[in-house]
Amino acid sequence: MEDFLPLNKQLCFAIYETSSEFTKLYSNVLQQFGLTYPQYLVLLALWEKDGITVKELGGRLNLGTGTLTPMITRMEGNGWLRKERSKEDERKVFVHLQTKAIDEKPAITQKVGEEILTCKIELDEYEQLLKQLNQLQRKLRDRK
Repeated sequence: MEDFLPLNKQLCFAIYETSSEFTKLYSNVLQQFGLTYPQYLVLLALWEKDGITVKELGGRLNLGTGTLTPMITRMEGNGWLRKERSKEDERKVFVHLQTKAIDEKPAITQKVGEEILTCKIELDEYEQLLKQLNQLQRKLRDRK
């Protein structure tokens, strides 16, 4: 018989399950704003730095243009974003926040924060988990 770890002892499965629970938590909160979890991540990136290219945004979110472009188009149609082609280089498309995204930011971040508080994650626990996940992510990226 082969040696293997059962499902409940697999780190990959624990991360997968946790990610799924986080996605559900965020999706429930964001639904009232007409946003999906990936769209919220786009807003987070643009709230940090507005007016970046689609390529830069994809790099920040680790998403390809095939995934990101339709999402941006939907968000533009719903009044969250605006795309603008570069005048100097037509291959570059910049993404800008619309007024709606700026105006709704306080309400969205408040609702998300309130929902996170229901998880009863203490600040030091949050910081430690984030640190450990970032270290794990670096190790996985650097494995080759």
